[in-house]
Amino acid sequence: MRIVIAGGHGQIARRLERLLATRGYEVAGIIRREEQGDDLREAGAEPVLLDLESATVEEVAAHLQGADAAVFAAGAGPGSGAARKNTVDKGAAVLFADAAVRARVRRFLVVSSMGADPRHEGDEIFDVYLRAKGEADAYVQGLDALDWTILRPGSLTDDAGTGLVRLEAHTGRGPIPRDDVAAVLAELLETPATAGLTLELVSGSTPVSVAVKSIAGN
Repeated sequence: MRIVIAGGHGQIARRLERLLATRGYEVAGIIRREEQGDDLREAGAEPVLLDLESATVEEVAAHLQGADAAVFAAGAGPGSGAARKNTVDKGAAVLFADAAVRARVRRFLVVSSMGADPRHEGDEIFDVYLRAKGEADAYVQGLDALDWTILRPGSLTDDAGTGLVRLEAHTGRGPIPRDDVAAVLAELLETPATAGLTLELVSGSTPVSVAVKSIAGN
């Protein structure tokens, strides 16, 4: 099974790459800078050099050919301005989704954000971010050619993962280690019945595999 991850050098993406490689998957991560490649190789992933802010749908689709699933885990980052929230958090997500459709990759996961909403109001950078993420989510949700799952984690931390989470349509706010976000993403990829769900994720008391199987049955 081949999985392509956009934002391949991100903190969640590298954790996910390592998990998937350990499970025997063929993993490719899209990166913007060549010097990031060694980190991906160390995680067991193939680096793919491509700038999602300037690439065409055809160029991205070429790298998705033959993939079994695609994961959008890219982000402009906390130090970026409003313009890049729209070109990366929204624009690159839309491009990646369109490319997945073009390449006929049905399984599509999005790492979104708690509070993402296309109708979110406000002009602060974080307001723009939540609106951009919400608009991207809405776009993906409207694509019948994708078996999408949207994951909206709470406040991300670098604490060691516990493997215990709360995964529901609405959890309320709370923290979640990046380790556990990656673990949930890996489990979602292996659980096709979660297609069509938009889920919130925070730390909790349920083992990851149980939480994913439970939400898949709802």
